[in-house]
Amino acid sequence: MDTIVPRKRGKAILLCALAAVLLLAGGAWLWHQVPRGLRVERAELAIASVQQGVFRDELVVRANAAPLDSVILDSVESGRIEEVFVRDGELVKKGQLLFRIANPQRNLELLARQAEQAQQLYNLANLRLAQESDRSARQRRLDELAFNLEQARKRHARNERLAAQGFISAVALEESRDAFDKEARAIGLEQRSAAADSRVRTPALTQLEKAIGGLDTGLQLVQATVDALVVRAPGAGRLTDFRMQVGESIATGRNVGRIDDPSRFKLAARIDEFYLNRVAVGRTGAVDYEGRRYPVRISGVYPQIKEGRFLAELLFADAQPPALRPGQSLDAQLTLGDPARALLLPGGAWTGDSGGAWVYVVDASGRTARRREVRTGRRSNAQVEVLAGLEAGERVIVSSYAAFGQSTALSISK
Repeated sequence: MDTIVPRKRGKAILLCALAAVLLLAGGAWLWHQVPRGLRVERAELAIASVQQGVFRDELVVRANAAPLDSVILDSVESGRIEEVFVRDGELVKKGQLLFRIANPQRNLELLARQAEQAQQLYNLANLRLAQESDRSARQRRLDELAFNLEQARKRHARNERLAAQGFISAVALEESRDAFDKEARAIGLEQRSAAADSRVRTPALTQLEKAIGGLDTGLQLVQATVDALVVRAPGAGRLTDFRMQVGESIATGRNVGRIDDPSRFKLAARIDEFYLNRVAVGRTGAVDYEGRRYPVRISGVYPQIKEGRFLAELLFADAQPPALRPGQSLDAQLTLGDPARALLLPGGAWTGDSGGAWVYVVDASGRTARRREVRTGRRSNAQVEVLAGLEAGERVIVSSYAAFGQSTALSISK
């Protein structure tokens, strides 16, 4: 009896150990068969295969039509709107009256400048009249003194001849010489006085003329400000963003609208910053509109990044779509390079979430996807060039990764 009991006990232990091994093996098998990682629904995923193909280096962007030429309307004067002659959206001609501003202060300034200019012109006229009158009086005195000098010279010459013949005394000859010298001194004094007076009056007259010239310039400026109260169209075109109301106040420098060229348009497109180094002036493209293709070219690139995008301007190379309106949206297809064979993956939301640096690769069973580092190259709206990390035939999730967080594996539910 004692020998039989230990044998039975050993057999039980052996059976328990065998059961434990089988349980562990079954658990390991089940562990490999059950999906692991963040659970996601298959219906919520977009899965595509990596394939060899031709990469078309093209980019489709949404562009908005804008007038090629516009004239900005800013108020150069402040005041109250007195009259409005046009409405927003109307076609206007160059010089056409748009609105009128009332500003009594400017009119008073104009009247004050006109009165000041009139006073200075009156002063200038009086100075010129006085100068001319004085010049005439001096000329008369000079003429009279010149006549007296000539008479004294002749008289003294006669006395010299008579004194030589003994008909007059030496005293009479001396008196005639003194009279001649006196007249000579008188005319010299008058000439010097006239010259000194001219040296004083001429600069004063010149300064007054300059002052009047400055007043005239100031008057023209004030007149221009008064003229600016009547606002006219600086060019022909369609009036846009014009919202003026009679009675409202307007400040200097306020934008009151613009005048757009209604016949010529450009396109403005905001493009993802990823393409900044590849979008350049001169690259071509096309716009499809109502069944017709219109060639375009990039005319300007503005590299300032705003909300992950930069601005590019496109011009129509030839004709443009008819009846375009400012702000109208069009799809423009830009050519960034020549077609070439490459390993391709469809573009999608995944590129924005991962930056093209990693993807989720689905295994052969379709029940698990694992995160893998990849290297991508050129991109278009529909294609991404794969440079490393993937092989043709592998399947990749190409929908958004935003809901997956930092998960390295996904469990895909059927």
